[in-house]
Amino acid sequence: MTSGVITEPAILDAIELTSDPELEVRFAESAHRILADLIGGGAALGWVEPPARDEVAELLDHVVSAVQTGDAALRAAYLDRRLVGLGYWLRYARPTHRPHADLEKIAVGADAHGRGVGRALTAALIADAREAGIEVLTLDVRGDNTKALHLYRSLGFTEYGRLPDFVAVGEHRYDKVFYMLDFRRQS
Repeated sequence: MTSGVITEPAILDAIELTSDPELEVRFAESAHRILADLIGGGAALGWVEPPARDEVAELLDHVVSAVQTGDAALRAAYLDRRLVGLGYWLRYARPTHRPHADLEKIAVGADAHGRGVGRALTAALIADAREAGIEVLTLDVRGDNTKALHLYRSLGFTEYGRLPDFVAVGEHRYDKVFYMLDFRRQS
């Protein structure tokens, strides 16, 4: 820490986030701003157009509810009490898939890229999955998202499949790449 400026992100879990009234009240709005800016810039986060504020708030409410039942983990990255990234995983709903979860979103604001925020968020979510007894953590990523592909491989994820030209963004087509982290094979 230099002159009161935090250089490492603080990675909060859902309990820490919701127990701080100042952060909690701003969370959905700040998350919306990050997601809308990223999607507006062409990021691969599941939307073609930036999502509406209400849609993001509803999504985050769903994730927080799932956290409370042990079916999810949510992490938020802060630099100087300013949200710069978020991510979450959700346990699969199908009864035969309940031991597993899907890492659904990792989003880091453009102004925090290159500062290790995505790595810190993902590592925390991996630790949460391990602690929750998840057997296999999966994710999918757009094939042209080379930074994300590198990050996930560096954290131990392996590719288990690919759907060529599956993701449609206007006239453009991208591969959908499936990754997994199998905790059953780790000591």
